[in-house]
Amino acid sequence: MSDRQKILLSIVILVLFSLLLFIMFSDNGLADLFKLKSDKDRLLQENTRLKRGNLIMYRTIERLKNDPEYIESIARKELGMIRKGEIILKPKPSGD
Repeated sequence: MSDRQKILLSIVILVLFSLLLFIMFSDNGLADLFKLKSDKDRLLQENTRLKRGNLIMYRTIERLKNDPEYIESIARKELGMIRKGEIILKPKPSGD
């Protein structure tokens, strides 16, 4: 191999190595690609979680619109409401 070929080969290797470094560490290089993939995966998981939450809320809204027994149970549990004529029995606190 002549000196000229060695120099040309060295230049080609240097250019390829520089190009590889540029691809890996530039603003839109491989590091950013991996970060974007990680962000995408995280957002997809968050989206799935939010869809489940929306479905639960939708079902709750439908029950509140259409299910009188559900409305009554919520009124009893959360608001402490009672039916007409019902008596609430509260045990005395023990005075020991």
